[in-house]
Amino acid sequence: MADIETWATDSFEAKYKALMGGMSEADQKKSAVQVLHLCQCDKCSTNTDIGEITAVYCALGRKDRGLERKGCLCSHCAITRTMSLRWDYYCIKGSAVELSDL
Repeated sequence: MADIETWATDSFEAKYKALMGGMSEADQKKSAVQVLHLCQCDKCSTNTDIGEITAVYCALGRKDRGLERKGCLCSHCAITRTMSLRWDYYCIKGSAVELSDL
């Protein structure tokens, strides 16, 4: 289980369980909106819905319609670093939870 002493080295799965494991889906969406200011999705050339509140694709999942890969900013995002995410193109592939071993 992730804690303050091991946070820097813990996996996404451990951090997710510590932060969001007991939350309802609605509360998880509220949490994702709270970190929207850290999100790079609105600056990404793959995301064609600039400024869309449903960004934070690493938490909320992919778009319903197909997107063309035009580059990915996920590796430069503070959320990626903070949560030890290891994937990219969440807007196409799905949320970190969907891509993980959870």
